[in-house]
Amino acid sequence: MRTVAGPEAGALAARARALAVLRIRSTALAVALLPAAAAVVLLAGSATGSIGGSQDEGWTALRWVVTGGALVVLLLAAAVAAVVVRARPALTPTVPIDEETAPDLYQLIRDLAERLEVPAPSAIALTPDCDSWLEDRTHPAHTHRRERRDRGALAVEEPRPVRGTRGPGPAAGADRVVDRPERGAPQAPVLVIGSPFLWWMRVAELRALLAPVVAGTGPSVHPDIASARRFVRGLDAAVAVAARGGEPSSGPAPALVAVVRRPAFGFVGWVARLLLRGCRDHAAEMERAVAAAASERAQTVDYGLRIVAQEQVGLAYAGWDRLLTRVALPAWRMGRWPSRLDAGVVSALTELSRRDRLAEGFTSRLSERPACDLLEEPGAMDEATSLLAARLFHGGPPEPGPDWSPVDWGAYPEEVVDRKWRQEAARLNRLLDECDDVQEPVGAAPAPARASGPAPATLARVIDRLTAAPAGPADSTEGGAPRLAARLSVEVAREEAAATRAHGQGPAAGAEGPAGGSGGDPWIDGFAPAFPLQPPRTGRELLADHVTAMVCCAAVDTAGAAPGLDWLDGPALLVGGRRRADLAHPVLSLVEDGDDGPLRAWLGEVGVRPEKPVRLV
Repeated sequence: MRTVAGPEAGALAARARALAVLRIRSTALAVALLPAAAAVVLLAGSATGSIGGSQDEGWTALRWVVTGGALVVLLLAAAVAAVVVRARPALTPTVPIDEETAPDLYQLIRDLAERLEVPAPSAIALTPDCDSWLEDRTHPAHTHRRERRDRGALAVEEPRPVRGTRGPGPAAGADRVVDRPERGAPQAPVLVIGSPFLWWMRVAELRALLAPVVAGTGPSVHPDIASARRFVRGLDAAVAVAARGGEPSSGPAPALVAVVRRPAFGFVGWVARLLLRGCRDHAAEMERAVAAAASERAQTVDYGLRIVAQEQVGLAYAGWDRLLTRVALPAWRMGRWPSRLDAGVVSALTELSRRDRLAEGFTSRLSERPACDLLEEPGAMDEATSLLAARLFHGGPPEPGPDWSPVDWGAYPEEVVDRKWRQEAARLNRLLDECDDVQEPVGAAPAPARASGPAPATLARVIDRLTAAPAGPADSTEGGAPRLAARLSVEVAREEAAATRAHGQGPAAGAEGPAGGSGGDPWIDGFAPAFPLQPPRTGRELLADHVTAMVCCAAVDTAGAAPGLDWLDGPALLVGGRRRADLAHPVLSLVEDGDDGPLRAWLGEVGVRPEKPVRLV
């Protein structure tokens, strides 16, 4: 007896688990057909006279009961099957790469697949994340949707999603990445590549990194594994449809519709969850076996280089995370999106390599050919993935507009950093004016400084307010900092909510779920539009940020400082051409302890004049 080892053993284990999943599907079908089979037996026996007789009332009643029950069970089973088949499983929002825009990349993947002796992926797409995977997009619901769109495209030709000029953005046709499969033949999945890998990794490193991923196309095209995956994904989508279908309706008769919808979708959800629980362990083991088989098959391809590539994955993830949270997020919050995030990650990772001793020697790789050279138009592709990243991680609009415009790295300090400081300084000064209005007794004469208008926006005014002793019950016992922090939290939340309503952001704005609602964004399937990179900021953190912004504005206006960009830490204050990173401690001493000594010493060292008004926006 021949012992099976290597990738063949993993493939056999995956097929065995897939057959177990399919047996659960067959069992469910058999249970649904069992009452119908009993009804057929009774009717056939009555017609031939072998079971009861036409005049036997007992057997007649039994035949009617069994036949009616069989019809009810068949109708319920047909309803569940229709929901499972028509529900669209969630698709990862990606930017498709047409072969004509990246022939070298497609050739590299084909050569890799040929070397691994597996089918090549059906298409390639980019995701703004540090990960790569295979995604099946051949579910019947997706196929039917593409066919309807293709028929509509016969009259009006759709623009390409990414080409040198900016069109409607990556949203147009983001799920049009696979061709229609031939009847009866499972199609290879789509290869999704993390865009930071393409810009940071070298060509050989990318090939080594993608070898285990591409090797997974072999098991993916096996009919049993493909059928099992479609069944599990259909059940998962049906659960989401049932959960959303039971929500209150907004139609002409919401109460009557809800009475019918809730029990119906509740039954569908119960059946889908029951089947999912039965498939869960088998599906998990199937995926583990597929991954093991792919990893084993890829052992012969660039194994040593893959170890180096995995080290670059950790470095890329660290730099990408800091670039998004420290650099991109401040721009997104003010309606700007950096249009070259992938190019920026190269600068961020180069800076991280310079600062981190563990990354010494990594910069020498930069002389080798980067993987982004495999694209014909890397700039256009970078812009498309940058817009998608803003949409996913912040919830911005899917297309550029007057309040949602791109910004280049060269203009980032002036158009983002300086503007951010001015906006926060203006917000803080406005709240100080409101606090002064509240504290003035009703009917009292205005203070001399307020007689001709609002008080000037000066840093000295902020310092005095945060270090002043409590003036009455309105301040409580800790001075003005807690009150300002609370008011800032309310003000920032109100402004963010207004921006959300203006741009139609947030899960309530009609994000398209797994079922494919008609009112959602056509390029986001199964994902809420926003995945916040950071938790909500506390009032103290907001107050510290606004005080820092006021200090930076004063330094720019009175001490010749300039706004700058640090690739790892985001907005930076440049004094004499060098970054000053020692401002955080003096500001925290003022905000948290009411001690202005460290900040005044810092201002004196830099030459800032806090009594001079600052320019606001």
